[in-house]
Amino acid sequence: MRKIPEYLTKRYVAEGWWTQETLGDLVAGGLAANPATAFYVHSAVRPYSGTFGEVESHARRLAAGLRSRGVGPGDVVAIQLPNWMEAAAAFWASTFLGAVTVPIVHFYGRRELSHIMSTARPKVFITTAEFGRMTFQPDLCADVPIVGLVGDTFDDLLADEPMAGTVAADPASPALIAFTSGTTSNPKGVVHSHQTLGFETRQLLENYPPDRGRQLTATPVGHFIGMLGAFLIPVLEGAPIDLCDVWDPGKVLELIERDGLSIGGGPPYFVTSVLDHPDCTPDHIRHFTTVGLGGSTVPAAVTRRLADLGMFVFRSYGSTEHPSITGSRRSAPEDKRLFTDGDVRPGVEIRLGPDGEIFSRGPDLCLGYTDESLTERAFDADGWYRTGDVGVLDDDGYLTITDRKADVIIRGGENISALEVEEVLLGMPAVVEAVVVAVPDNRLGERAAAVLRVRDGHATPTLEEVREHFKAAGVAVQKWPEELHRVDDYPRTASGKVQKFRVRQSLQA
Repeated sequence: MRKIPEYLTKRYVAEGWWTQETLGDLVAGGLAANPATAFYVHSAVRPYSGTFGEVESHARRLAAGLRSRGVGPGDVVAIQLPNWMEAAAAFWASTFLGAVTVPIVHFYGRRELSHIMSTARPKVFITTAEFGRMTFQPDLCADVPIVGLVGDTFDDLLADEPMAGTVAADPASPALIAFTSGTTSNPKGVVHSHQTLGFETRQLLENYPPDRGRQLTATPVGHFIGMLGAFLIPVLEGAPIDLCDVWDPGKVLELIERDGLSIGGGPPYFVTSVLDHPDCTPDHIRHFTTVGLGGSTVPAAVTRRLADLGMFVFRSYGSTEHPSITGSRRSAPEDKRLFTDGDVRPGVEIRLGPDGEIFSRGPDLCLGYTDESLTERAFDADGWYRTGDVGVLDDDGYLTITDRKADVIIRGGENISALEVEEVLLGMPAVVEAVVVAVPDNRLGERAAAVLRVRDGHATPTLEEVREHFKAAGVAVQKWPEELHRVDDYPRTASGKVQKFRVRQSLQA
């Protein structure tokens, strides 16, 4: 883990940003205060209707069962589940035990899961036999002592009597490892503590607009921000939890009409796909009162469109490593909310390097990576995190992201490593060199475009051939290239390095 300067630690504690409360304490307190709050899962295969108290009972029975099997503080509990009740129970149980939770996006394939399991080395793995494209692969968790399959062996882990209280843990110790795709071929393991996540949860809630009503959570809870937004913030607030495990805009419109749900934001796709559906009417739109956009490129045309429909729109900027760097307050002028990524969040500091690269630090900044070499490259001795993003600050201190030094495609809020996609493409016999870059997408923010140099005498692979190749390689569907281009050569530096920014600019033009 990175070394946090002592003066920063003292400041974060003195300001009350870092407390002695663990995630287990936070969850237990929120659940105890709101036992009758509703908990719904809108699903064709595993629907659920209950209360916080009922799900907590499930979580405490699981915690007791795991504790009797030797699970405690510091042990790793990996969870790969869709947006189901059991995902909440497993996460809450892990926090009660002081364990380290590893959320895994449910659509991750064999390649990603193999890396995560070998890196995190969990003591517990909670998943399901099958959901969508996901299928349980026993050989990948052969070394995991405790495995529970929802719909099968999961119930065997539940004790008859629920566990009382929480197990003590060091609030500065790891509480969660989020694996996120980025500039490395394999997903990076980002380590957060009880203190960093506790602060992030509290400050997000303080900045949430009031009277939001019931909001549907569609972001996968296997994603860091999805789990935080679904299972921490509502618990602290005492707000109902509504989950859906499959994003179907038509079904979402039915839920809006039947239950009065709204979409609070996230990547632009979750809002625009509903608005663009032929069944969407002004009666549906009136439920979209406040929309916060982030987690992906946010085109100005989208924010302007939503504002013109009468919505209160704001943008924010962060990452798995540093979840909340900037964001617009409700009092910010409309042009700042719509066309910038906001000013710094409470406790956060930012500075720009000579080339505009953004450096940040704050109470919600992670502890580092599971890979020590990545930690050494990304953090300096003064606690600054090198984001890899490029931006500009206006005279009022509002930040606008203009580019990324890192080769990451952010598709619907999910990070895709260009390097990983390129490596898979190079496994095709016809491909001699591959460059993958982000191109704008009206629904998802960005999509992956592959620009190929093809071997002499070979035909350019078709998109269907590429899809079959990625499927055979076990790569998640979201990472498959969605458009192909062929070039004789790429723009390069004097040393021969491909100038990816010029490739990006050419395609975007």
